[in-house]
Amino acid sequence: MIRTAIVGTGGIAGICHVPALRAQAHRAVIVAAVDVDAARAEAFAAEHGIPAVHTDLRTMLEEQQPDLVHLCTPPFLHAEQAVACLESQAWVWCEKPVALSLAELDRIRAAEGPALAGAVFQHRYGSGARYLRDQIAAGTLGRPLVAQCVTAWYRDDAYYDVPWRGTWDSEGGGPTLGHGIHQMDLMLEVLGEWAEVRAMAGRLERDVQTEDVSAALVRFDNGAIATVLNSVLSPREESYLRFDLTDATVELRHLYGYSNADWTFTTRSSGVKWEPPDDLPSSHTAQFAAFLDGYDAGIRPDLGRSTMELVTALYKAAITGRPVRRGGIDAADPFYSSLNGGHPEVFR
Repeated sequence: MIRTAIVGTGGIAGICHVPALRAQAHRAVIVAAVDVDAARAEAFAAEHGIPAVHTDLRTMLEEQQPDLVHLCTPPFLHAEQAVACLESQAWVWCEKPVALSLAELDRIRAAEGPALAGAVFQHRYGSGARYLRDQIAAGTLGRPLVAQCVTAWYRDDAYYDVPWRGTWDSEGGGPTLGHGIHQMDLMLEVLGEWAEVRAMAGRLERDVQTEDVSAALVRFDNGAIATVLNSVLSPREESYLRFDLTDATVELRHLYGYSNADWTFTTRSSGVKWEPPDDLPSSHTAQFAAFLDGYDAGIRPDLGRSTMELVTALYKAAITGRPVRRGGIDAADPFYSSLNGGHPEVFR
């Protein structure tokens, strides 16, 4: 059995991570819960039948020696906690955003050894996305030409009453990093590597340091061009992806997760079909099964660096007003260490 621990016992841990672990009860068991709020950790452990409770990560690592740790803590804690887990020989499965910068992400990767780290990007693992990716790879739908990637969500002022939200130091960024990253990751999973980004961003309504909306144009290595919108100012919430290829248009409308019913397919030819062989919804449960397969085989999971590089480039393009190419942000670039390039008052 794979001994697992959950660090951070807020909403995402109980809603998504516990069900994912229960679905793999034949090969994984939860041995500990960790939270700085002892009462919350105790309540979480009692609700889910977890035998050990800790308020300190390092103490838990020493006493429980888990094989795998689920990091469900605020973003500013991820890098330090992931490194601590890896150094104790525990694998890591980390909520998004895994890190606040490319520098932090690379620090996590550098700490790997026998133990490895992966990111939660559950939208890659629904059957619709897997089928679309395979069809594009096979050339069945023609060549990708145009895409739209929209994360139009709504977060009111009260949402930002949580102290770590809305600041560069603790949340790392606004909806570009914390909300739209899932749709952008799925866009990259379907279309492949991006080549160039141009962008705008602003703080239009919320009383935060970071942006509350961003928009970008992205060119891909294959020549396709995409528009990207990330917002927390949209009363009618929707997550939307559209892929226009030479022989078909494929669309996905959902909010926080999808099934096959959320996909729409339009074709120019009766010979082109949309027939996914199964209906596996996107979810932590779907991804975690694949994550454990990789754990059993010793395969390095994806930490989402290409996606984080796109996010970083989008911020740099928006703040500097200049296009940014993939691979152009190195360790000497101020945006490598901070998504605002070291200028916290950039959005006024």
